[in-house]
Amino acid sequence: MKLITVERKTKKEKRYTKKMGILYTNVTYIKKTLLGIPIKTLHKYRETYYGKTKDCHKCVLAR
Repeated sequence: MKLITVERKTKKEKRYTKKMGILYTNVTYIKKTLLGIPIKTLHKYRETYYGKTKDCHKCVLAR
């Protein structure tokens, strides 16, 4: 049994961009877990409307 694992989860989130307004997109979180308890988020990225992947720090959650 491994103590520290890396998990990847995808969920739908509502994002806001200046060009497109409100955008519902799939956001993937890569988290480090210790015995199933999340410790740290290593990376999060989203899929754009056109299928490309981008970091989440470029679009804001609120206006």
